[in-house]
Amino acid sequence: MKRLSAVRAEVESWRALQQRLHDTLELASLDDESLRPDLEAEAEAIEKELERREFYIMFSGKYDHSDALLAIHAGAGGTDSQDWAAMLQRMYLRWAENHGYETEILDYTEGEEAGIKSVTIAVNGPYAYGYLRAEKGVHRLVRLSPFDAAHRRHTSFALVEVLPQVEDDSEVEINPDDLRIDVYRSSSAGGQNVQKNATAIRITHIPTGIVVTCQNERSQVQNRENAMRVLRARLLELKQQEQEEQLAALRGEFKKVEWGNQIRSYVLHPYQMVKDHRTEYETGNTTAVLNGEIDGFILAYLQAQIGERTASSEGNAG
Repeated sequence: MKRLSAVRAEVESWRALQQRLHDTLELASLDDESLRPDLEAEAEAIEKELERREFYIMFSGKYDHSDALLAIHAGAGGTDSQDWAAMLQRMYLRWAENHGYETEILDYTEGEEAGIKSVTIAVNGPYAYGYLRAEKGVHRLVRLSPFDAAHRRHTSFALVEVLPQVEDDSEVEINPDDLRIDVYRSSSAGGQNVQKNATAIRITHIPTGIVVTCQNERSQVQNRENAMRVLRARLLELKQQEQEEQLAALRGEFKKVEWGNQIRSYVLHPYQMVKDHRTEYETGNTTAVLNGEIDGFILAYLQAQIGERTASSEGNAG
């Protein structure tokens, strides 16, 4: 019913736009000079609306309309990489806030000295996954380390995972007998925040070996629900990955997202530059990017994806 309602709303919005265009053309046919300012304003509004809808055509994937789960993991590099993971967390939270998305931290593991080891964030809103899937991969930072007494230049890595949140349980079937569920005390920085009750949840999916944890809520029930959300998303990703590998094996072009294959570099020293290695899109305004202004990178990636699909379709047709 939810999908039906969304499709019905989409159809009605196109019909409304069609009617606006029809009404505008009728007024224009009257050739009344006094209507010219209103007609020009309406024509401009219709053009902007068409540009907006043309943009959303890029979200043609099955789950592009869905909410997203964003996970960030610090890579090799110790404290610097954990600090880099925290910087990325802030960047994505700022981006989500600027776009009106709701965010919820489902799991969070602090770094030993600074930053974070990992975080899982639910990003809820229209096309959250369609946007954020452009961010999936390894992100590389080059800067003068604030944690190095000699203030030398360090390179840090963090892995960003983006998963669609599965609304329909029929998408992924989970046998309760395949789960091992452990309950333990939430970890924290200490002091009064230490949980006295065991509320953190660890779920292991035995057939695949996938392990998910959630400890951010004080309720064991809520942590369990959140852990199941993450598990369903990871199982769906595994299913999609297997399908992609089968198709790509025929084309000989499949590449996994791995640590040695960064998608984007953020250079803060000796010069200022953020560059996406997949699209060659770059900007020197590193401050704006780290404050969440990443739409240029996302748009360039989505446009490149459309170009690849078009070229692939033409090649198959040939």
